[in-house]
Amino acid sequence: MKKKIFLYLIFFIILIIVFGGIVIISNYNGIVKAEKAVEEAKSQVEVVCQRRLDLIPNLVETVKGYAQYEKETLLAITNARSNAQGALEKISKKQSLGKEDLTALTASQSELTRTLKSLFALVENYPDLKASSNFLALQDQLEGTENRISITRQRYNSGVRYYNTKIATFPGTIVATMFGFEKNDYFEASKEAKKPVKVKF
Repeated sequence: MKKKIFLYLIFFIILIIVFGGIVIISNYNGIVKAEKAVEEAKSQVEVVCQRRLDLIPNLVETVKGYAQYEKETLLAITNARSNAQGALEKISKKQSLGKEDLTALTASQSELTRTLKSLFALVENYPDLKASSNFLALQDQLEGTENRISITRQRYNSGVRYYNTKIATFPGTIVATMFGFEKNDYFEASKEAKKPVKVKF
């Protein structure tokens, strides 16, 4: 009788260990998938921000051809682009983004937005430039890119929300603590950065 109870007890303990292992493995895999989704969303933010940065030299060259005396504005946008490129390269090397990384990226993108607004205000003084097919094509591409930036930021934040929820809820919180998963920060753009650059004339 005692032997039977002992066997049942061992079987019960093995069952609990197996069940616990399945729960841990399942939650671990779910957290890893959520973390990878955040990394993918981060990459998408980088891609669209890089696209924006790649369009700017062409835009500056086009404007320069018509507005060669506006060196101060063109220099400001070139410097803002350089700073934004530096911030983007910094975050590209990191697997996950902290508050400081997101703040630096947001600040550099906001500065770029501000200088782009001054560039488009300058264009108002040059009717031939406003009518240039090259300028109009760049304007359309930039506007599309601005919209994509907004969408990818939202996707990044959705991924972060899902990941943070997984590691904050039971039993994910236990698994996260066991394996060192940490909370990710949201991409909180400044009020100005949330608005796309208006490039319509």
